[in-house]
Amino acid sequence: MATPSLRGRLARLGNPRKPILKPSKPLILANRVGERRREKGEATCITEMSVMMACWKQNEFRDEACKKEIQDFFDCASKAEAARKMRSIQGESGNLPPKQLNVLLQRFPNKPHVS
Repeated sequence: MATPSLRGRLARLGNPRKPILKPSKPLILANRVGERRREKGEATCITEMSVMMACWKQNEFRDEACKKEIQDFFDCASKAEAARKMRSIQGESGNLPPKQLNVLLQRFPNKPHVS
């Protein structure tokens, strides 16, 4: 459903006329994209880390008393790192970084359409 601001500007279903919506800019792709940072991945091993820190606090930060918790945390971290490497090897859904995308767009620029 159209938002209220567009409802009056769009043609109704029963109206055979074209919509009255006119773009303010030409509807063509730009020859470059913005340089934005890629989003960070989600945090992993949070529960293992909190269990390890709670054990440290209870045992006055002695590693000998918390060997199991420390080992669990390191195991979880190594599994998460291996999973991250596998995702990077497989290529996450074919997305290109903005720098590579700009290089391709500059090699094949968009020709303005003259109507």
